[in-house]
This record gives sequence, C-alpha cells and structure tokens, in this order.
Amino acid sequence: MIQQILSLTLGVFLFCAPLQAQTLSAEFKQQSVQQIGELLQKRYVFPDVAKTTAEHLEARLKAGAFDGSNDVKSFAAALTTEAQSITHDKHIRVRVMGDKGNSKAGRPDPLTSFLDNRRGGSAGFSEVKILEDNIGYLDLRGFAPPVEGKPMADHSMGLLAGTDAIIIDLRRNGGGNPAMVQYLCSYFFDKKVHLNSLYYREGNRTEEFWTLDQVGGVKMPGVPLFILTSDYTFSGAEEFSYNMQSRKRATLVGETTGGGANPGGMVPVNDQLAIFIPGGRAINPVTKTNWEGVGVIPEVKVSSEEALDKALVLAKEAAVKYRQQNQERDMELAKPLFDALSQYPNGKSEAEVLTLFKSCVEAGLMTEADINMTGYEYLMGLDKPKTAEQIFWCNTQLFPTSANTYDSYGEALLANGSTKKALKAYQKAVELAEKSKDPNTEQFRENLNNLERDLKK
Repeated sequence: MIQQILSLTLGVFLFCAPLQAQTLSAEFKQQSVQQIGELLQKRYVFPDVAKTTAEHLEARLKAGAFDGSNDVKSFAAALTTEAQSITHDKHIRVRVMGDKGNSKAGRPDPLTSFLDNRRGGSAGFSEVKILEDNIGYLDLRGFAPPVEGKPMADHSMGLLAGTDAIIIDLRRNGGGNPAMVQYLCSYFFDKKVHLNSLYYREGNRTEEFWTLDQVGGVKMPGVPLFILTSDYTFSGAEEFSYNMQSRKRATLVGETTGGGANPGGMVPVNDQLAIFIPGGRAINPVTKTNWEGVGVIPEVKVSSEEALDKALVLAKEAAVKYRQQNQERDMELAKPLFDALSQYPNGKSEAEVLTLFKSCVEAGLMTEADINMTGYEYLMGLDKPKTAEQIFWCNTQLFPTSANTYDSYGEALLANGSTKKALKAYQKAVELAEKSKDPNTEQFRENLNNLERDLKK
C-alpha cells in the first residue's frame, strides 16, 4: 500500500533532476542521519522501533559505517540497509531525489513500476484475455487511485464476465492504493465482507475497508479465482492476496511475497534525500495480524516462472466443476419458466410467468436481451403470438426504462390484433428512446409512423 503517494512522490521524484555523483561531507551525513531519526520518531507507526532505529543510525555513523559511502546513492543504500536491519520493514527506504532506483537487480522498483503504470494510462491493468477452456486472465501491475483504476477495472472485469475461472497475475505487482484494492476485491463477493483495516499512528485512528455494495460491472462471487504471486509481489498486491486468502475466496499459486504491510508516504530529508516512512499498519479481521516481514504464503508453492502453468491446470479442473454447477442451477431455474410458457395461456397467470422471469433475471440467468430473443422465438419460430406477447410484456415490467422492450411488445400486440395497445407501446418506445438518446430512435419512430398511417387508411 502506498498511502498518499501521488502528492508526495510527484514533487519528490518527477520534478527533481538526478544529482551528479559527489563526495559527501561528514556534516551532510550527520545532518541526514539526525533528520532521518527525527522523522522516524515523529511518523513511524511503531514509536519504540523508531527510537531504536534512530539510535542505531547514530551509533553506526559514529562507528564509521557510512565512511565508505562517498556519493549520495551509496549513502542512501547504506542508510536503507541499516534502518531495515532494525525495523525489518521493507517499506522503509531512503532514496536519492530524482533517482528511481532498483529494489533488485533486473527488476523494477515497486514505486517506479507503480508510477510508470499510471503514466502509461493502463492504471496497472497490463493485459486481460480469455484463455482456452474459458479461463480469464488478468495481468495486473499496480493498484492505481480509484479515479483512474475504476474505469480500467470495470472494463477488464467486463471482459472476464462469463468466464468459468479467473487467474489474476500479481507476480510483477509492487502495490498501490488501498481503496483500489478494496474496489477490485468487491467484484468477487456478493455479501458485505470486512476485508482489512489500517491503523494510523497519526490521529490514533483505524480505517476499515469493507466490500462495496456496487461496482461498475457484474459481480462474480462464485467464479473460481487463482492469484499468482512472486517474491516481488508487494504491499497492496499482498493485501489483495491476503484478503482473498483469509476469506478462502482464492487459491494462491507461486512464491511467498515480499512482506510489506505498513502503508505510508515519501518524506523529504533534505535537498538530496527522501525517505519512505510507514505511518500505519494493516490488521486483517480474520487473522488479527498481517503479512509484514513474513509475506503471504501461497497454498500452492511453485517458482514464479512455473506459477501460470500450474494455475492453468488447477483452473481448468475448477472450471469444469463450475460449469457443471451452473448448468444444474440454470436447468433448475429455467425449467419451471419454460414449462409455464409451453402451457400459456392455460395453467399459468401473467403474474406467475412474470415471477418466474424475475427469478431468472435476479439469478443472472437472463438479461433483457435474452428475454427479447425468447419472445421472438415464440413469435416467429414457434408461431405462438399470445405467448410472445406475454414474454414481451414481462420484459417491459422488468426493464421499464428500455425503449426496445416496448417496441418488441408493440410488435407482438399487432400480431395479436391489439392495434390500440400496440400504438401506445410504440409511443412509449419513442418517448423512452428520445429521453435516453437511444441509437435506434429513428427505427422506433418509423415503426410508430407506419402504424399511425395504417390507422388513418
């Protein structure tokens, strides 16, 4: 989690040019160590650890531990190593102004990766696709602020809707915004669930994160979910993984993650250095602890390189079971409806048929388009205009703001000789279409005009 990272890091990293290597004075080192110690004691979530760390840095300075650091980059690295040796907090990192740095050779720094994803316009959503056997795959590189991340999340989840299993790849995800973690988690629960809490030293306050009632797409609470992890997976990506694991909502495949659970922000030390200081800590409502220092341990332990192949095997097995369960559920829901339609208008009332359609819609089995298609099957394919009229009428009741439902209803009324009712249905279709600026407005007007001309003859 990178709390308040945007406002702090834009000024610190994006607008400051990297400094040239230079020999550092003893005075500069002393001032930097003293300032870092003061900042830690003022801001770090664990005051006692902050005091011990400050004292440790002072002692190491006096012992000559930083004498070999003659440029600002090596000095920052040495300060980071010494601070982390006491805190064991991987979020704490001293950086050079304007230097993006690398956390591991050949790998991007989590902060750099996060900012690069934001600038690239992807909000961390690197790739989304449907694999063989109807398995959805999402490569997510960061959790951007919701204002940028939500549209991309909704788009990606829309593409994955209808898949029989989903793999979310967090192997190259260095973290991000906790509110975005909350938003993406909310896609996979249909009930109110307490995901995580963040305690902040400043203000002695705790912020709770629960699943959201509404997201910008279709929730997928039952879809088998697999999360890929690596030792690079960090911070907010770990929270997403830990949230899902603690609620038994996903299977984690890969390596134990980096182990950073304390949110914070970047703070300037002087004109050459800055330090990321965690001002809070995560508290999981299930485990009552977090993954700080130990990482999130996957259920299926394999190397990062093998994680996707292993997850695909597991996802294929889960997808078969999920499809079978859905088919059985769909049959159980749909059979009473189609039995009723086969007998209509004898044996079932309009209200009973409507109730059966409503049950299918609420269960996600049918949409407005599905009902419309069923209506035309009875109208044209089976030549049962009375049944079709009832189906289209149900659609107008379930989707009363849709112009198309009324237009189709009007067509069935005409087929059954109910001209006056058809006229009202066509008028309603045009009214709704004009109000919503429906792209088919002209077609609806033409249908209405044709009927009005026929009535004048």
